[in-house]
Amino acid sequence: MGCLGNIIWFIFGGFFGGLTWFFAGVIWCITIVGIPVGLQCFKLAGLSFWPFGKEVVYSSSNVSFLINIIWLIISGFWLALGHCISGILLCITIIGIPFGKQSFKLAKLALMPFGARVVLSNRSW
Repeated sequence: MGCLGNIIWFIFGGFFGGLTWFFAGVIWCITIVGIPVGLQCFKLAGLSFWPFGKEVVYSSSNVSFLINIIWLIISGFWLALGHCISGILLCITIIGIPFGKQSFKLAKLALMPFGARVVLSNRSW
């Protein structure tokens, strides 16, 4: 089920969502100070391309909190807004609800991506 969901997701919007993360990573990597932030964006672009079968696990530290605040001001708000709009549009139909849930998962991640790890889901269908 996850493989089919990922293929449908990629064709109908995941490609563009992943590109936004990728371009955010490129912009952050232009500065030397922003390279760690850009590398995290590249990791999350992979999640945005193929979100089914993966979960996000959050941990916290003072450094990640500070980076998250800077991220939120510069890039996070706009990425989260795009994923929220996408999630709302996807949830209009019953068939789109699982895709909308993935979009909301990415919106939450866009607000505070640092201190988050992407792990494979252990749910069996």
